[in-house]
Amino acid sequence: MTTSYAVLLRGINVSGSTQVPMADLRETLGGLGLEAVRTHLRSGNAVFRAPGGGRQGDDALRARIEAALGERFGSAIGCVVRDAAYLETVVARCPFDAEALEGRQLHVTYFSAPVDPARLADLDPGAYLPEAFRLGDRALYLLAPDGVGRSKLAAALGRPGRYPGVVATSRNWNTAVRLMELTHG
Repeated sequence: MTTSYAVLLRGINVSGSTQVPMADLRETLGGLGLEAVRTHLRSGNAVFRAPGGGRQGDDALRARIEAALGERFGSAIGCVVRDAAYLETVVARCPFDAEALEGRQLHVTYFSAPVDPARLADLDPGAYLPEAFRLGDRALYLLAPDGVGRSKLAAALGRPGRYPGVVATSRNWNTAVRLMELTHG
């Protein structure tokens, strides 16, 4: 039995970072025996089919993909792999009114492992209003009404060292929904 997955690469194709052409990403993933590989946007999103499912399947695929990317591109590229059911759950459990927001106002940070809520205890939610965040299952939802580029809360949430040993990569709401759709289609 095969499962649909999405892989989200962290920190590629931005100024000063590793450049990963999407054709090369598709070729690398296909070389691992992953099926029906498609990319979405230039920011390191791909969907594919592979045997397995569940958290152990996600972690095993992540390790294989990271190793292949490191070999192909000569540098470590962190990623998060999630199956279609997980992506559907992330969209369904959004604690904010996504229908009333523009895609640039709502973001999801996907984590490679669970994040201890204590890692966020130093943040005073009232200090960032009207911005807000909620921690979910290996995901963090960020409401940034003026966009993430101007968000003081996004900067505080993304502070280096906040999530030691965990790969974290963010996508706007439009991309989160589209990846869910692509893994179901």
